Amino acid sequence: MQPAGYNDSIFINCPFDIQFTPILRAIIFAIYRCGFLPQTAMNEDNALDIRLDKIERCIASCRYGIHDISRTELNEHNLPRYNMPFELGIFFGAKYFGNRQQKNKNALIFDVERYRWNIFPI
Repeated sequence: MQPAGYNDSIFINCPFDIQFTPILRAIIFAIYRCGFLPQTAMNEDNALDIRLDKIERCIASCRYGIHDISRTELNEHNLPRYNMPFELGIFFGAKYFGNRQQKNKNALIFDVERYRWNIFPI
């Protein structure tokens, strides 16, 4: 089997906790069913690798992205979950500042309210 290329890979940016698992499984199933290959930072299990490096490699290798930023609520320390909006920002940055291939990126963004993510300047 030939490895999936840039145009066949979809980066998944979502919570990876037990509450989100049924949704993540549905996303992965739909991606496979449509003939694409899902990519996440969890694809690689090298504990010595920096997570941000893994995310950057995943984003660089995927033309498409699915970003669920609906869970940016405050935690017990009164801080929001920044990682998902941050990864979306990296995806945007790759599209706007990357090479010709990266400029072809396309994303689907899920949130609790339509276009809520758009109120923040990017």
